[in-house]
Amino acid sequence: MTKKTDWFKGIFPALVTPFTKNAEVDEDAYRALIRFVLPHVNGVVPIGTTGEFVYLDAAEKRRAIEVALDEVAGHVPVVAGTGCASTRETVALTRWAKQAGAKAALVVAPYYLKPTYNEVYEHFEAVSKVGMPLILYNIPQCAGTHFEWWTAEGMAYLDNVIGIKDSSGDMPFLATLLDKIRGYISIFCGHDEIVTAALAAGADGAILASANLIPDIWQQIYAAVQGGDLAKAQALQAKIQTLVRLVVRQGSVQAVKEGLWMLGVPVGDARLPMLPGDAFRWEDREDLRVQLENVGKIQRRPMRYDLSGKSIETQALGTPQTPRSVKSFAMKVGEGFAGPPFYDLAHVDLLIGERGGPVDKAIAQALQVPHPGHEVRIICEQPRTLLVPTVTIRSDKQAQHIYDCAVPGVVKAIEASIADGFLPKQTLDDLVMIANVFVYPGATNRKRIEINNFKAMRAAIRKAIEGRPTLEELLSQKECARHPFRYAP
Repeated sequence: MTKKTDWFKGIFPALVTPFTKNAEVDEDAYRALIRFVLPHVNGVVPIGTTGEFVYLDAAEKRRAIEVALDEVAGHVPVVAGTGCASTRETVALTRWAKQAGAKAALVVAPYYLKPTYNEVYEHFEAVSKVGMPLILYNIPQCAGTHFEWWTAEGMAYLDNVIGIKDSSGDMPFLATLLDKIRGYISIFCGHDEIVTAALAAGADGAILASANLIPDIWQQIYAAVQGGDLAKAQALQAKIQTLVRLVVRQGSVQAVKEGLWMLGVPVGDARLPMLPGDAFRWEDREDLRVQLENVGKIQRRPMRYDLSGKSIETQALGTPQTPRSVKSFAMKVGEGFAGPPFYDLAHVDLLIGERGGPVDKAIAQALQVPHPGHEVRIICEQPRTLLVPTVTIRSDKQAQHIYDCAVPGVVKAIEASIADGFLPKQTLDDLVMIANVFVYPGATNRKRIEINNFKAMRAAIRKAIEGRPTLEELLSQKECARHPFRYAP
């Protein structure tokens, strides 16, 4: 006997809930997001964890589900997130979702007060009596309660349970589910980092935060596994692994929302208490952009540089917000920061200018004047780039970290920026740069020093060329200033 359905399989995005600048639910943006993912998915899930259900009131939850049902218009199933902290609220919302026309309800374990396993079982037993197809939702990192396999197995036999979504990332637990209830109800993976492994082991599909950003790639992975081409699925998972790691481990809601903004699908920010630049840090944002470029979601766009009396056309990996015309090269300022770990982080302050301008003159003067402990060095000739150590160098080890570890990373970032189109080859003889490079005196991991300086310098070049942060961004983010050292002992 089985309770598996024909429709509950494949890739379902855990939709973010778009908000306006006033933190109200943005219905127009919600519809645009659904249209963005709809061609590539087997269903959608409004008001789950990524949908910030804990920050929505009852009326907002119902309206979001209504909008999803209306926009989807029957093309794919809508699985409504109806989990609440109490059994009473969960039953009420699940009953409403059933009447509204949702295909099934995704219900998280009661959270905050951490009920016992018997209480969790009886909670789902009460929800099952609503008579709506029910999907159990295990996400211990948020709910605080991890289903034991025997509890999950018992709940699978409740009358209306048709599936389980496991977001724990606990592969042994998922393997036990496959051993105990595979074929009886559908088993879905909710942890983006292990999807290919889960599908290959026998999972029926995945409900994912990152499917807001790359639904087509997840669909390719699912199809490859179903078609027996594990090599293709593994290769695709490897290609997106850094991207999904950023989403899963670094403030998934804000990460997805900022990624969608980069893709031209603006959905606003997360609701308070979540803030830009905190769980999803500023350096993570730059890294996410590069990963979206690596998988082809951000592509080259035409740009024009007005430099030294010349107009130079280039193609750069720009977002919809990247300016199409770059002028005023007397002095451009950029900043980049990258980690982990704390001791081996990198911070680059950058000046970009044109030959004969203020930055060029500063380079000439710096080379003429001794700077004990801050010995400057030309590290690249095209464009001519001066490295200035931020921290006073007091030992051979510190000197090695700057000149043998950080410098190769900075140079690689320059080379990458040339390849990316942000430093067009036609401009290299006309541009000069000064990079103020920070390496923590207690740094130890030589490879991380190089990698982090590569990432920081690459971000600094882009931000200087693109004029980021803009005044509008600064004003909108003034309440969410975060400094990486603020809370360090």
